Amino acid sequence: MDKSGVVAPILQRLKATADIDQEDERAFASLPMTIRRVSDGQKIVAVGERPSACCLIADGFVLRAKVVGDGNRQILAFHQPGDIPDLQSLFLNVMDHDVNALGAGLLAFIPHDPLRQLIKSRTNIATALWRDTLTDAAMFREWICNVGQRVAYSRLAHLVLEIYTRLKVIGRTDGLSFNFPATQALFGEAIGASSVHVSRVVQELRNNGVLEFSRGRITILDEAKLRSATDFDPLYLHLDASL
Repeated sequence: MDKSGVVAPILQRLKATADIDQEDERAFASLPMTIRRVSDGQKIVAVGERPSACCLIADGFVLRAKVVGDGNRQILAFHQPGDIPDLQSLFLNVMDHDVNALGAGLLAFIPHDPLRQLIKSRTNIATALWRDTLTDAAMFREWICNVGQRVAYSRLAHLVLEIYTRLKVIGRTDGLSFNFPATQALFGEAIGASSVHVSRVVQELRNNGVLEFSRGRITILDEAKLRSATDFDPLYLHLDASL
């Protein structure tokens, strides 16, 4: 993948929600980047590290997580092409959570100094990335509500709708299907349920004709039923610049 393909997802997403012009696009695309392939589960940056570059997802998925005292892991977010999951490292020097690859992927590492200079010189880019950070916080709030207040059936339905809605914005869905390599155990770590419980929920969603999970691919069988299974409101994703 060439550099234009690497930056295409983030520019597509930022243009949908912020005032990015062609000069801004060219300036972002001119940033120095080191492109690297990663394998499933590979640690990109860990708690306590002091990264000198941010990673931009060009292809594949990344997850953010924390491991608690008893060794259990809580997944905090799933990230897709066009996301910069460790953008906070521009201003918070030490990482307070882990960032790992979810499946094979392609990442572009952008050194902090050139990215900081771009933010200072291009107001539109600074505004877009600030909005991105605020949207990230809104998604964290929704995840807290998801884990804390919804039943497991609704939690999983909500998470699938979030992933599908965000992927659709960057053209990474095929009708009502999309690739997503999470296992039932990983979904459990994201929604606060055991893998056994998730297995039961997956079977229930399948039996109800709502969702089909098959080898890293998810298909929504009945979107209306899926939405009725949870109180999903895409407002928190802030995909509409007017909102």
